[in-house]
Amino acid sequence: MQSFIDAYSQVNLHYLLEGLWVTVEVSVTSIVFSFLIGTLLGIARYVNVRFFSAFVGFIIDLIRNLPLLLILFFTYFALPRIGIRLGVIPASIVAMSIFESAMLAEIVRSGINAVPTGQMEAARSNGMSYVQAMLHIILPQAFKAMIPPIVSQFISLVKDTSLATIILLPELTYHAQIIYGQDVNYTIPMFVALAVLYFVVNYALSLGARLINRRLNHA
Repeated sequence: MQSFIDAYSQVNLHYLLEGLWVTVEVSVTSIVFSFLIGTLLGIARYVNVRFFSAFVGFIIDLIRNLPLLLILFFTYFALPRIGIRLGVIPASIVAMSIFESAMLAEIVRSGINAVPTGQMEAARSNGMSYVQAMLHIILPQAFKAMIPPIVSQFISLVKDTSLATIILLPELTYHAQIIYGQDVNYTIPMFVALAVLYFVVNYALSLGARLINRRLNHA
């Protein structure tokens, strides 16, 4: 019991929260970039432009079948070999944005495919251009169906930030490792703290998704 009390000292808690802030910072930034890029890639694959859509599909499939850890290694250790040097945090954001964009692209494409084709035909017959119909008719309907899988992917992204400890990203898990590395008696308390903090962040994401979904359903 004493080890739990000592492990949760003010200094250790403050250090953990510093790591949590980095986790949130990397996660939120990666979520924004991956959502924007993934949406564009999903649309590009859906529109089925000859050669271009096939090329985009190949890139998406390639990235989806690579481990995130390998992409992290590539962005942090390989890119400097060709003159592109990124700090730990930018490298983590780039790697996670690339990986998650490929995952989200398939979710977006599936969501658009789920919208009845008659919706596009009706919009075009009413004088809308293809782009207008996509923006104002198809995507709003598709995103309603996509909210659960997108949020699940974002939750996975938050948890995957712990993989970046391999390139010494000073996030939550890395800070916990530093703390229990100083005293093995702090190992279990730190694991408990990690579980609680990751749960809080991911549950907040889930609640936000439910709120958005509720508002969209009543819109």
